[in-house]
Amino acid sequence: MNEKILIIDDSELVLAMAKDALDSAGYQVLTATNGIEANRFIFSKDRPDLIIMDIMMPMLDGNKKAKLLKENEVSRDIPILLLSSKNEAEMRQLVDEAKANGYILKPFTPAQITTAVSEVLGR
Repeated sequence: MNEKILIIDDSELVLAMAKDALDSAGYQVLTATNGIEANRFIFSKDRPDLIIMDIMMPMLDGNKKAKLLKENEVSRDIPILLLSSKNEAEMRQLVDEAKANGYILKPFTPAQITTAVSEVLGR
């Protein structure tokens, strides 16, 4: 039952808050500060069950990264939640474009992130 969640965000504070909330809910949490660093988890034999990805990141933004993951045979079945402080209408559009599974708005509460994750994973 101990699903692995990979959180990708360039903010250490956001990573810490999300990790604490999901650790408390019984998930195994991996973190990366950018999409390149995240590849070592995504393309390993021990892939995450869900990816939470910030949209605004240096090097490769989360939206482009999500699209690339959905086009790749190895990673296309991993659900993705986009993370951003953009408004809901923008987020719905980005989710559609990236073929992501949903979004979490910043700032989030521990309950909001835990609920979003459990909904996607069908807990």
